[in-house]
Amino acid sequence: MDNIIVKKFGGTSLIDLNRVANLIKKDVEKGCNVVAVVSAVAGFTDRMAFQARQISNLNCKQELSEYDVILSAGEQISCGLLAITLQSIGVNAKSWLAWQLPIVTDDLYSESKIKTIKTDHLKRSFAEGYTVAIIAGFQGIHDNRVTTFGRGGSDISAVALAVAFNVRVCEIFTDIDGIYTADPKIVPKAHKLKSISYNEMLEMSLSGAKILHNRSVQLAMKHNIKVQVLSTFKEVEGTAVLHEKDVLERYTITGITYSTNEALVTFTNLTNTLCTLKDIAGTNIKIDMINGSSFVMSEFDVDLMKELLNKNDGYVVNNNVAKISIIGIGVMSNPEVMHRMLKVFSEKKIEMLAITASEIKISIIVQKECAEALVRDLHTELMCSTTAVCYT
Repeated sequence: MDNIIVKKFGGTSLIDLNRVANLIKKDVEKGCNVVAVVSAVAGFTDRMAFQARQISNLNCKQELSEYDVILSAGEQISCGLLAITLQSIGVNAKSWLAWQLPIVTDDLYSESKIKTIKTDHLKRSFAEGYTVAIIAGFQGIHDNRVTTFGRGGSDISAVALAVAFNVRVCEIFTDIDGIYTADPKIVPKAHKLKSISYNEMLEMSLSGAKILHNRSVQLAMKHNIKVQVLSTFKEVEGTAVLHEKDVLERYTITGITYSTNEALVTFTNLTNTLCTLKDIAGTNIKIDMINGSSFVMSEFDVDLMKELLNKNDGYVVNNNVAKISIIGIGVMSNPEVMHRMLKVFSEKKIEMLAITASEIKISIIVQKECAEALVRDLHTELMCSTTAVCYT
């Protein structure tokens, strides 16, 4: 079937179901069949997650399995509501949950990975005259239990379905009109990119940019799926995520991101540091930056780490930190980037608590209260000034 289009609509888009339905109808009127992946409406999953965590720390597989049942409810509601909305404007749409296809995953609840997607039922549905299949994003099934892919996982569902149908483009609709050099809510002078490489987008996703799930970018890169980030509410050109060779405009700095969901853990007793790090990593806690006797992790994993270390008091946790990341191909090998970055830190008298660098990213840990102003200052210095480092 060569007339299938895969679209994904995020939670902020689904606030206006009529708008979403009419966007889909335009493709149907062009003779296309549409696979529309939907998230839960904005705020629903956060409320459910908060309520569940008021009851339990969710530190065992059985509890996480029930947690996934709770979190998956929002997408099911979105499916039904969008199907009814489409039917009301004359579009023959049908909703599908992950278990009905099925989308089969492993058993790592709340972080599950897709093994297979069956498309036979969807193809039969299209053959029977349904022109739109609405799929509950973010979820799969393992051994007759619902699993979820992690927050923002509907992006993974959409790209995976594009792979399954051998569709070369996956459209991601959101409340912004593309990918910017920084969060435009924080940096008004941030500019939109026409295109960005998979590697750069992956680093941005891992560094706090809430645009695409990092695993969806990895999947798109592996299968050469072009991801088009578009606005639900504006008919403007968005941003394409492509292989580096296909990116037309090349910037030294592609983006500056920040994340405040970080914790800096510093060991005060260095004797068993490596052994302790090994134990932490073995529990599936992600360790980000290792800097001397310190490392960075998600603040959401701190309680689990404390349980693991039990009465070990040889460490200090600092939750009042943020991670700033400067991203671009070859960023570390360009000495002017480092010079200008250090100039900003020196002028603003901001302390670096930790720093790591690679050819594509420089990440710095700072006090949380400095983060937003620092992103603006770095963006001005590196991307907006008349002598800024802009192009390779």
